[in-house]
Amino acid sequence: MSLKFTNTLSKKKEDFITINPNQVKIYCCGVTVYDLCHLGHARSYLNWDVLRRFLIWKGFEVKFVQNFTDIDDKIINRAKEEGCSTDELSERNIDEFHKDMDTLSILRPNSMPRATKCLHQIINFIQELEQKKVAYSRNGDVYFSVNKHKNYGKLSGREIENQIDNAAGRLKINQEKSKNNSLDFALWKKSKSNEVSYSSPWGNGRPGWHIECSAMVKQELGESIDIHLGGSDLIFPHHENEIAQSEACNGKELAKYWLHNGMVNVGGEKMSKSLGNFTTIRSLLEQGISPMTLRFFVLQTNYRKPLDFTEEALKAASKGWRKINVCLSFGRKYFTEELEETIKNKLDRNDQNFSKATNLFEKFMDDDLNTSGALSVLFELSNPIRKLKKSIENNEQVNNLENYYQKWELLTELSSVLGLQEELIKNTNKIEIDKDQVNFLIEERSKAKAEKDFIKSDKIRNKLKDMGITVVDKKDGLSEWFLN
Repeated sequence: MSLKFTNTLSKKKEDFITINPNQVKIYCCGVTVYDLCHLGHARSYLNWDVLRRFLIWKGFEVKFVQNFTDIDDKIINRAKEEGCSTDELSERNIDEFHKDMDTLSILRPNSMPRATKCLHQIINFIQELEQKKVAYSRNGDVYFSVNKHKNYGKLSGREIENQIDNAAGRLKINQEKSKNNSLDFALWKKSKSNEVSYSSPWGNGRPGWHIECSAMVKQELGESIDIHLGGSDLIFPHHENEIAQSEACNGKELAKYWLHNGMVNVGGEKMSKSLGNFTTIRSLLEQGISPMTLRFFVLQTNYRKPLDFTEEALKAASKGWRKINVCLSFGRKYFTEELEETIKNKLDRNDQNFSKATNLFEKFMDDDLNTSGALSVLFELSNPIRKLKKSIENNEQVNNLENYYQKWELLTELSSVLGLQEELIKNTNKIEIDKDQVNFLIEERSKAKAEKDFIKSDKIRNKLKDMGITVVDKKDGLSEWFLN
């Protein structure tokens, strides 16, 4: 079965074919950094982390970019409330974002551009739209002319005529007098009194939300990318407007595949800061919910479907994750400490049982990231490990240790593809990473695996883990590493 994704653009499940062979360029809409992240953010970024890990495991070269929106009304208003600058507020919340994502074992993106650091690119982008006569300025504001983009509405499926009528009915005429059309959206906003602003050809102001992402995609990844990611609440107007301005400027398709995750619901309503029904990641962790329990909870539901947040669901996720975690922990201690010489060099990755589980895992994940199906494979692999643990505890004789070790090794590898890692108490002290040492250890581990010295490879992996390094193994035997 080939890898398939449900493409919001086509409204159907499609085979995934990259623009360039074996290379995947991905852009993910990031957070507006005015507060701590909530579970809705965790749901989104955990899903996309699994997407990235899976593509790497399949052998793709992945460039993953995720932005920070570090200037907008919410940031300006919160900074005023707290009596600090917008830069101070943004910087603090960016640091807190990284803490939360690192705790959840979400791999850091290859690049994380900020809107305020891309102003030159944003201004150039707007000027190109003006030159193509699809943007116009009025009294210091600049707008995109929606009716000059013939495909406007292709992502959301909304008809522009109906949108114009609805917008006109909601808005008073004097509020829209500066626009040619009630649906035209701001590319540059004229500054208000005593508000942070930046210089531009149209006067002091700041960029509109939508243009930031278009400019950063172009800067970091080029005019066309493979996958654009975000929550389903961004389909309209944010992603619709991104498409319009990017394709009008570049004359090329912005993204081949648009993937959107479903919302987290609380009491039947979408979890959001505006509704006040959100739970921050930090508060959940402080309540004793483990990071991997949160990850397991999220992965039980397909990324596109709504996720119902309840105490009962979290408890069930905790129980399910505990079954796998116990096996990961037991296997690491038992196999690497007690049976090094017994099972060394006796494993065969081409074994039928080994390949059957791998193929089934991949089949589930190839089907639009069916993570719940993939979890079922982990449970199947963990069952024999639990039986082994029980036998050892009862001092019973155990045969075919190589078979148990093989299942544990595969359980460890496939769990890592989902970002599920044995939970230990981490050293929170920051360690200076020696990249040369890390690369040397990665090379030594690859050699050990090639020589089927899996005990040595496991010891090196555990050493890297203690250093705060996550290793992602690929199907072809190569590895990539990331700093937690």
